[in-house]
Amino acid sequence: MDSLIQPGANPTTERQESSLRPILVGIVIVGIVVGVLALIFRAEQKKPAAPPAYAANLKFSDLKTSAAQNFVGATVSYIDGAITNTGDKTVFHAVVQITFKDDMGQTAQREELPIRVLRTGGPYDEAVDLNLSPLAPGESKPFRLTFENISAQWNHAYPDLQITQVSSK
Repeated sequence: MDSLIQPGANPTTERQESSLRPILVGIVIVGIVVGVLALIFRAEQKKPAAPPAYAANLKFSDLKTSAAQNFVGATVSYIDGAITNTGDKTVFHAVVQITFKDDMGQTAQREELPIRVLRTGGPYDEAVDLNLSPLAPGESKPFRLTFENISAQWNHAYPDLQITQVSSK
């Protein structure tokens, strides 16, 4: 009988120690995950990049907004205008950042789209990439930006347009 009872062994203290260990390990793991996520999200908040140097040579004018329904019945919005290359290089690709504001002047929506110039060689105007119709020095061409949906918070004023990428030769 002495072999069945071990002196100093208490089953309730062993149970308490064994159930406390997984809880402590879980708390440590959760703390590590939260710390890693905080570092990741903090690193994502980077400063906006300065526009490319040649972007100063691209000027927007004659901006107009419009909307139309597509064959599915959804509303498609457009920003049409003219883009002029005042520099000495031919532009064959450009990306513009469009910032729509709300009634309080805060950003309601921000998008980046490639500039697509209008080619009028057929029965209707076709928006094509600058690769297919480059913008020569001193040249001005009509362009179109197309939006599938725009935030309902937009104040319907003209959005801010800023060139974020330019490829030229």
